[in-house]
Amino acid sequence: MAGKLYVVAAPSGAGKTTLVRMLLANEPEVRLSISYTTRGPRPGEVSGREYHFTGVEAFREMIARGDFLEWAEVHGNYYGTSKTGIADQLAAGHDVLLEIDWQGARQVRALFPAALGIFILPPSPEELSRRLVGRGTDSTEVIARRLAAAQAEMRHVGEFDYVIINDVLERALDDLRSILRASRLRLDAQQLRHAALFARLI
Repeated sequence: MAGKLYVVAAPSGAGKTTLVRMLLANEPEVRLSISYTTRGPRPGEVSGREYHFTGVEAFREMIARGDFLEWAEVHGNYYGTSKTGIADQLAAGHDVLLEIDWQGARQVRALFPAALGIFILPPSPEELSRRLVGRGTDSTEVIARRLAAAQAEMRHVGEFDYVIINDVLERALDDLRSILRASRLRLDAQQLRHAALFARLI
């Protein structure tokens, strides 16, 4: 039985990482895909947990070998998802969640049309700015660049299946969990998960 692939995207500062972390704590059957990146680790981040941190040359070699399901350059750094890592987990029946940007989501949909796309929006431009400043991890120049990029990123919201407004964190988490629960109840998903029962009843 193949697992379900979920793609979660958002502009920087919308709260995507926090929501995904909370979701995984509540949905242990969902596996998070660990992306590769050339950006340096932030305080507290560990290679292999938040990201697989690697150098630019090594990343480019992986691109040349066709190792990535998707990859993109974002804010001056490369990010990519292992093709074999995702395929192996789905084949094993695990639901997999990709936390990527809209460019990566577009590439994933080309190869996995059944992937479910979820876009997270901030409640306002002012709140988005406040969150980025409140991180205390980026310079003023980086924050300004992220805010400018956010407008362009949010224009791609129409390419996704679901949209969550992350105003109240607990409500946004409930919305995200509801999307996953509903997708598991679709006819095709239930027929796969409960093939024996369907054969007996129908």
